[in-house]
Amino acid sequence: MEKLVYLDNAATTRISQKAIDAVMPFLTDNYGNPSSLYSLGQKSKVALENSRKTVADVLACRPDEVYFTGSGTESINWAIKSAVKAKKDIGKHIISTKIEHPAVKNTLKYLGDNGYDITYLESDSVGQISLDELRSSIRSDTVLISIMMANNEIGTILPTAEIGRIASEAGVLFHTDAVQAVAHIPTDVGELGVDLLSLSGHKLGAVKGVGVLYVKKGLKLEPLIHGGGQERGKRSGTENIFGIVTLAAALEEAVSHMPLTQVTKLRDKLIEGVLKIPRTQLTGDPVNRLPGIASFVFEGIEGESLLLLLNQHGICASSGSACSSDSLDPSHVLLALGLSHETAHGSLRLSLSVDNTEQDIDFTLEKLPIVVEKLRMMSPLWKG
Repeated sequence: MEKLVYLDNAATTRISQKAIDAVMPFLTDNYGNPSSLYSLGQKSKVALENSRKTVADVLACRPDEVYFTGSGTESINWAIKSAVKAKKDIGKHIISTKIEHPAVKNTLKYLGDNGYDITYLESDSVGQISLDELRSSIRSDTVLISIMMANNEIGTILPTAEIGRIASEAGVLFHTDAVQAVAHIPTDVGELGVDLLSLSGHKLGAVKGVGVLYVKKGLKLEPLIHGGGQERGKRSGTENIFGIVTLAAALEEAVSHMPLTQVTKLRDKLIEGVLKIPRTQLTGDPVNRLPGIASFVFEGIEGESLLLLLNQHGICASSGSACSSDSLDPSHVLLALGLSHETAHGSLRLSLSVDNTEQDIDFTLEKLPIVVEKLRMMSPLWKG
């Protein structure tokens, strides 16, 4: 292995130095339980509430609208299940899309298996939805719209504010999975018009095992875990101060880098270079896409083999969502774009952060064409 080039930041990120520095006292001396009245515990309590305020400032909401969870997936499950239960007297119809993350997709499948009617909006060839189709899909028994803010595989940014306006006009709750969006693009919950928003710490420089659920004031939220009454009685259990402190510190640092001008510049250079490889296609919206995600399909090769050979050169990448990388099925997102099973198998996602350099991009553009050519020469699918 010649060097390490990490281009899988959409899967997880390096823990930021600011997060490490912020949490160190809570790994040594400040170990008190935040529910305790003595001063050692109150130090943890202060850190908890300061972290909540930091998150609230980024989302432009009230601190008491912020709930800490164990992951983005937990936040998504809690949001969707609680929202539909709160509106159970109205009906059992939910609207989503065909390109959602498995955390949304499988939660909706569970609800569908238990009597709910799910409408999945179509996406076009770049992952955008039709707002007219959304409007026409809303019914008198629609209780929730759950549509992601930005796609984790192809980087397409969806029209969240417009969706929020449509939901508000119809009196329907709106949840958005903002796991890939927060700290990459603006996420003012008021401007977006969302009722519930989910995010994950390890996507933006915090440790794994901590997330956030934003819940608009006035919305009835069912308790997720019963017990001692932490998180205002909604998620009991001693708070993960370690994770929460890293999330707040990492989020504050990540937002300070916005707009991600240099990341976008490197992404565009990467896209331009990769598209010089014959029979290669960019996936996702070429304009409305996240600053750090460049995603492709290569005709005549298989994605897992591509990842293995790139790894031999020290390049860390993904063939789609890391959350389902053990599956041999092609990405449901790429299939929703209209790609064939054969083409969708040849996918590659390269996701950047502020830690990436121009040298990383140059190295990748040097090695990737070699790897693609080698695999195509070996492939019975290649008709080059």
